[in-house]
Amino acid sequence: MSLFVVLAACSNEIEDPLNWDIESFDYMNQEEEQVSLADLNGKVWMADFVFTSCETVCPPMTFNMSKLNDALVEEGVEDVQFVSFSVDPTVDTPEKIKAFMADYDLANADWQFLTGYSQEEIETFAQENFKALVRKPEEGTQVDHATWFYLVDQDGKIVKAYPGFQDVPYEDIINDIKILQKS
Repeated sequence: MSLFVVLAACSNEIEDPLNWDIESFDYMNQEEEQVSLADLNGKVWMADFVFTSCETVCPPMTFNMSKLNDALVEEGVEDVQFVSFSVDPTVDTPEKIKAFMADYDLANADWQFLTGYSQEEIETFAQENFKALVRKPEEGTQVDHATWFYLVDQDGKIVKAYPGFQDVPYEDIINDIKILQKS
C-alpha cells in the first residue's frame, strides 16, 4: 500500500481529470473591480461557492480554503489564485464580502470573491460549468449549494473536484496543483 502512495505522489498526470470547460464570465470582486475568465487565463486556480450570511458550511469551507492557501505557502507553491463565487449575490455586496473575508487569515492569499450577477445567473453558471447545485429557496436566507473545491487549470478547464467542507484532501490538491504548474 505505501508503495502505491509513493508512486501516486510522484505521478506527472492528474488522475481522472474532469476537463470541464468554463464559459466566459466577467464579475465584480470585493474591491469592486471586474474579474473575468480571461484575467485568470494562464493561472492555476481553486474555486468554490459560498455566501457571507451562511450559517452552516461556508465558514468552515472558507477556513479550509485559507488553510489550503497556508499549506501552499509552506510548500513554496506560488501563483495560485483563489476564486469564491457568491451564491447570494443580492445580499453579498463588496462591503459585506470584505467584512466576511476579514474573519480569515488571508494575508498571503490571492483571493477574488465574486458577485455582481443575478441569482438566476449564478444558479445557471454553477450548474452548466461546475455541475454544481445552487438554489435559493423562496423562504429563508440560506442558499443550497455544493460544498466542493474545484481545481481549474491555466486554460480555464475544471480538472478536479475535492470535498471542501470536511475531510479536505490537502496533500492531493497540492500535488495536483504542482502537476498543473509543471505542465
